[in-house]
Amino acid sequence: MDATAPVQLKTTTGEWITICAYGDLEPARGVAAKLPDGSQAALFRDRDGAVYAVGNLDPFSRAQVIANGITGSVDGAPTVASPMYKHLFDLRTGRCLDEPDNPERALPVHAVRVTPVAAGG
Repeated sequence: MDATAPVQLKTTTGEWITICAYGDLEPARGVAAKLPDGSQAALFRDRDGAVYAVGNLDPFSRAQVIANGITGSVDGAPTVASPMYKHLFDLRTGRCLDEPDNPERALPVHAVRVTPVAAGG
């Protein structure tokens, strides 16, 4: 993937906004972004190059810290552990793996895409 390719997130109004360049996302490290509605998203790039975006607000501590979490995987699912109380979340679904049947403890998932840069400019 081209390091300059824009990473875009779909807002609640359906608009795609550019958050950063693909190369700005380090594998296994999160980046927080403030969205137009005032909320925050946490973006992650896994070691295979896939990009995920979830809400940055930890539903347990109510702190904006998910982007600072530790990434990993459980049964092949990409995950992030909150740095506050270490709850584990599936980056694909936002579901809390510690309380999988409690939707109030899930992270919102944002549609994210990496837009290829056109050749020649």
